[in-house]
Amino acid sequence: MSYRAPVEDILATMRHVAGLDALIEDGLTPELADGVTEAVVEEAAKFAGDVLAPLNAIGDRHGSALKDGVVVTPPGWKEAYHAWAEGGWNALPAPEAYGGQGLPTLVQSACTEMWNSAAFAFALGPLLTVGAIEALNAHGSDYLKQTYLARLVSGEWMGTMNLTEPQAGSDLNALRAKAERTGDGTYRISGQKIFITYGDHEMTENIVHLVLARLPEAPAGTRGISLFLVPKYLVNADGSLGARNDVRCTGVEHKLGIHASPTCAMSYGDEGGAIGWLIGEENRGLACMFTMMNNARLNVAVQGVAIAERAYQQALAFAQERRQGTALDAPKGAAMSPIIVHPDIRRMLMEMRAKTQGARALTMLLAASLDRAHRESDEGRRKAASERAAILTPVAKAYATDIGVEVASTGVQVHGGMGYVEETGAAQHLRDARIAPIYEGTNGIQAIDLVLRKLPLSGGAAVAALIGEMREAVEALRESNTPGFGHAADRLGAAVDALERATQWMLKTMGADQASVLAGATPYLKLFALAQGGTGLARKALGLRGEGEAAAAIATARFYAEHLATEAPALELAVTEGAGAVADAAAVFAA
Repeated sequence: MSYRAPVEDILATMRHVAGLDALIEDGLTPELADGVTEAVVEEAAKFAGDVLAPLNAIGDRHGSALKDGVVVTPPGWKEAYHAWAEGGWNALPAPEAYGGQGLPTLVQSACTEMWNSAAFAFALGPLLTVGAIEALNAHGSDYLKQTYLARLVSGEWMGTMNLTEPQAGSDLNALRAKAERTGDGTYRISGQKIFITYGDHEMTENIVHLVLARLPEAPAGTRGISLFLVPKYLVNADGSLGARNDVRCTGVEHKLGIHASPTCAMSYGDEGGAIGWLIGEENRGLACMFTMMNNARLNVAVQGVAIAERAYQQALAFAQERRQGTALDAPKGAAMSPIIVHPDIRRMLMEMRAKTQGARALTMLLAASLDRAHRESDEGRRKAASERAAILTPVAKAYATDIGVEVASTGVQVHGGMGYVEETGAAQHLRDARIAPIYEGTNGIQAIDLVLRKLPLSGGAAVAALIGEMREAVEALRESNTPGFGHAADRLGAAVDALERATQWMLKTMGADQASVLAGATPYLKLFALAQGGTGLARKALGLRGEGEAAAAIATARFYAEHLATEAPALELAVTEGAGAVADAAAVFAA
């Protein structure tokens, strides 16, 4: 089934949820005025549908593999990447000083969603390059910027992020990769890294690895980690490529999904040490790497939306064509009806649609908050936007990737038995989606980050401001008297009430009983996301009144409120009264 980018809903979400018009009117994104946003999104949609989408199933079937020491990607992958780079898409958010277009995160996120919907495994590679560009631009020396940035921005070279080791996954305290000073300003890097996305391939002439390692006298734990740039090929003084560096791919993982994305095991220093250059300061590498990781977490959230959208489109098309049974009001002896007429199929499709669009609203709001955090001139507004983005980052990453899996699973269910066979492609979406809740910080870690680090920002004032905005959306919904919303205002109001009470409990309890707070972290994050996503859909539906998409937007917002947000009171109870059941479970797992 072909993919059609949901341009209309993406633009509507940008305007009515993320506040695109306000960003332009406030002078923060003047480059997006006069139809520029629409033009960029529409062209990105064409590339997604015409070039990338046809490669998705091909990539899944062929996969990437290590052959005779070389990582080979699927047929068409290299040509698509070159078309991507030549089209300037890699440069979209990059700094103008190095050939980028400098466009806002909000626009980049819109395009990222479409490219990941079209071919998730393809789009992973460029996402890592975007993160490498951001980290290098923020923390790299002038030499490194001049040598590497322009070619990363153009897409001539690609970048990677090298954190994980066999014994060090989420806990980087256990990291063992070594770095030794050489006396000439470079370092010798040695050690093993695993799960390195696009760690090796033939799509570009050079690959720029950003690698975490320890110096000999470094403090223990994360305070002793430094970040290094280690190219696959060394770069000569004239910019040409020199000798191969001492870094090799030793294997490509055989994975549940994203088969075409080469997930590599990397070995550094088998022949004396890979030559690397320090990024930022010694022993401050994790702070530099977090520049990449925060960017990556937004992008992974967008991936969740992307795979959900692709699964929804495929399930909808199947339900419109597949005939089984007859409609309830069909005359006796009528021919079989398309399954979309059956109430439970409609319910499943609406659940897929509502979850996808609610997660889209959340990720777009985060992207716009990041833009304000970077572009506001007033210090107070910049701080408020930064804290808003800090809160929304773990919520968006966890919720959007969870719904990616849920929606893809429901898509298989809509297909029935045909969804369980690979032929239809529905299973691929579920297999591909399953990685997103795991990488770039598991969703459990996101929940811990939210409740321990983000809720206390400004003494709880930052989260209170977000909840206040949700209440404003509910009141606007009540006052609109718009037919079709049903009980949406009451259900969303109850969800926001539950979130406020749970938030107050969290802030009150975390100082005295951190174990209870952690036990409720994941249900709290979901509660937050349900309230935020639901009020976002309400804002979009209200903003679209009088336009052609209004009826569908109202129906989707109502379904979300009446079928999904109703879980909020139960989640509140799990947060505020469920810690004891988690604590007592220790006896279940005792030896």
